Amino acid sequence: MQEKIVILDFGSQYTQLIGRRVRELNVYCEIYPYNHYPAIDKTVKGVILSGSPFSVRDANAPKPDLSLIKGEIPLLGVCYGAQYLAHYFGGEVAPSDSREYGRASLGLVDKSNSLLKNISLNSQVWMSHGDTIVKIPENYQVIASTADVEYAAFQIEGEPTFGIQFHPEVYHTTEGTQLLQNFVVDLCGCQQDWTPDSFIETTVNELKAKLGDDRVVLGLSGGVDSTVAGVLLHRAIGKNLTCIFVDNGLLRKDEFQQVLDSYQHMGLNVIGVDARQKFWDDLAGITDPELKRKAIGRDFIEVFDVEAHKIKEVKWLAQGTIYPDVIESVSVNGPSATIKSHHNVGGLPEKMHLKVVEPLKLLFKDEVRRVGKALGIYPELLGRHPFPGPGLGIRILSDVTPEKVRVLQEADAIFINGLKEWGLYDKVWQAGVMLLPVQSVGVMGDERTYENVVALRAVASTDGMTADWVHLPYEFLAKMSNEIINKVPGINRVVYDISSKPPATIEWE
Repeated sequence: MQEKIVILDFGSQYTQLIGRRVRELNVYCEIYPYNHYPAIDKTVKGVILSGSPFSVRDANAPKPDLSLIKGEIPLLGVCYGAQYLAHYFGGEVAPSDSREYGRASLGLVDKSNSLLKNISLNSQVWMSHGDTIVKIPENYQVIASTADVEYAAFQIEGEPTFGIQFHPEVYHTTEGTQLLQNFVVDLCGCQQDWTPDSFIETTVNELKAKLGDDRVVLGLSGGVDSTVAGVLLHRAIGKNLTCIFVDNGLLRKDEFQQVLDSYQHMGLNVIGVDARQKFWDDLAGITDPELKRKAIGRDFIEVFDVEAHKIKEVKWLAQGTIYPDVIESVSVNGPSATIKSHHNVGGLPEKMHLKVVEPLKLLFKDEVRRVGKALGIYPELLGRHPFPGPGLGIRILSDVTPEKVRVLQEADAIFINGLKEWGLYDKVWQAGVMLLPVQSVGVMGDERTYENVVALRAVASTDGMTADWVHLPYEFLAKMSNEIINKVPGINRVVYDISSKPPATIEWE
């Protein structure tokens, strides 16, 4: 059985980041809502309590049941978790009367304490809380302080129970990885054997046992997740896997054939379906972004269903679901507000009466890429920028027509190829071109023009949850603008989007 760290989520925006940092130490961990976690058995080597937007003083503050955890196995409370351990066991938490947000430095460090091994005096940490611990219970020992925060870290005497009021998971805490390693390796005794190779071996064996000789169908998108899922399944069941790749008429220029060619080289059994006209017809006249997404999703299900029924005795539908999707579906406060519909194969299992298999459901995005590398998948495929499921349909900020798709494909190809030629592609998380429902006056030769505006978008991010616009060189942007206007009929103006997420989103729709 795989040993693990359990992270109890109290609704913090940083909870997934704690999980990723622990995984980076080659230690497996799972995230659960604080009020809905599995039995603490011998595979659980330690527990981490996350931060929270709540105050422990709130009437509806999260109150976890720690009776089988505290004092029994190593426990680390982070921010809210630390304040909970102080407040509900005889201490006191109150609103802070000094600045406790942002960078701070540890003016006191008890280096004899196992949690703080190799943590430097004056080490930078990141604070993010409105409350502070003003009193700790008698059997709690202070092990770190800052100028403003006396109880920056503590341990309960005689217990492997710790609390820290700062966030070790963020980059601003410069020795946060060392502290997490001290906890999960030294205090919890984890073996650091969670590696891409171990994941592949375990997953392939589990897939063989689960699927046997059953036939499986997988919808490929050309993206990283579905590709890695396909190769893993192929290793496990070989010819019993059939992949379907649908051209919805909203892919990038020449992408359909390029992706099919790359999959052939990997030995996957892939059926390519040209459904461009159906999507274009069904999108005609639709301008509302949500209605466009739903139309595209509905058409995909219909096309996929028809093709899948041509395959005999299919029993399973494979999906490229990854761990953040799983976590968000069981979040502390229920599903978050719908910012926009996400495009996936929702509805297909029920419609086709299939069981679902999700080989990547335990992995974060960066781990999917590492597993893909270990599987020998081409770097060009693994390094591809994320691309929205509805494709260029949501980058055309008006009704979708074949002509608008053609114009956008040409402009997008110039931008993406330019990023690659200038050595900028791998420095960008995601890039694309938006065709705006705006026309502007221009001059070409001696003639006045009244044509379309496109916006270039390039962002840096680690997981897509937040993103910042990339400071691309002016010379590069000038070159792209010149090429797009000169080579793509119908465009006479190019702008660059300098909005961050939040408040903007990465895509415009």
